[in-house]
Amino acid sequence: MSQQFRELLKKVGSGQHTHQDLTRSEAALATRLILTAEATPVQIGAFLIAHRIKRPTGQELAGMLDAYDEFGPTLVPLALDRPPPFVFGVPYDGRSRTGPLLPLVALLLAAAGQPVILHGGDTMPTKYGLPLVEIWSALDLDFRRLALPAVQALLEETGLTFYYTPRHFAALSPLVAYREQIGKRPPLATLELIWSPYPGPARLLSGYVHPPTEKMIDVAFQARGTTAYSLVKGLEGSCDLRLGQTTIVAVHPSNPTLYLKLDPYALNVAGPEYALTQPEQYYQELIQLLIAPASAPPALHQAFLWNGAFYLWHAGLCRSLDQGLALAQQYLEAGMLHQKWQQLRR
Repeated sequence: MSQQFRELLKKVGSGQHTHQDLTRSEAALATRLILTAEATPVQIGAFLIAHRIKRPTGQELAGMLDAYDEFGPTLVPLALDRPPPFVFGVPYDGRSRTGPLLPLVALLLAAAGQPVILHGGDTMPTKYGLPLVEIWSALDLDFRRLALPAVQALLEETGLTFYYTPRHFAALSPLVAYREQIGKRPPLATLELIWSPYPGPARLLSGYVHPPTEKMIDVAFQARGTTAYSLVKGLEGSCDLRLGQTTIVAVHPSNPTLYLKLDPYALNVAGPEYALTQPEQYYQELIQLLIAPASAPPALHQAFLWNGAFYLWHAGLCRSLDQGLALAQQYLEAGMLHQKWQQLRR
């Protein structure tokens, strides 16, 4: 048993009226003791559920990220003449109701010269949704087998890469079992949205669902000096924009915060969300869009254009969302996404 961890557990688990928030350094210590397994399984499980009940603070999240920085191997920053990459943070436990657009958006951005970094693991609790690594595997891109130097090489040569945490940040893998046994996402799951395996200048794009999460992330980023980030209230906590209603995106740095209200009705692209029915059908439709865009399902095509338009505009690659829609369609019809996909496969 770790006596140090026992004292930290007592602070967060003392009940509704007597619990105490951890300082940033205490949260870093707690996370360090978890990642090194110096705390016992009983202590770790108790801490994770007690911390969820208490609710984390932004300073605690900052401390947890500090510990992740200690133990998580990172990529090497790109040359200064390259645009700072977009690092997308979405829930590792995947999607279950709507088809993810991020793989298509990543191909589009990379084809347009905007580097993209994704990260995540395998299917995991509590949602057991479709993770990004499975989608890439269905597209004949098995990121699971790549060593970190190969992940780095892909970023430099193609502008798109995927950091597979079970291989590259192995200390996180034992925590998956705790999520399953607890039956709830612990606060550590929030780190999936805001941690980055890239130490250089970048724009972090984090998906979220609940409004309090936005405030916690703001505090954590401010504490750590992270300034370039965008918080997307997207589909199922992802960074995917909705087709059926307005999506809110908070953009930093901006004082006050710049809140974008992205209304698909204003650009005549609104419609039903692209539903995820069977993964195999979804994979086939992704490939169909890449190979023969005109024959792809309209809902997928429309969702791609809307998301592609925003992220092209957000990267400064066009002057307006209208231009972004035209540019996304142009890249698709010209086979640029298909070419980028084939480049990655090679």
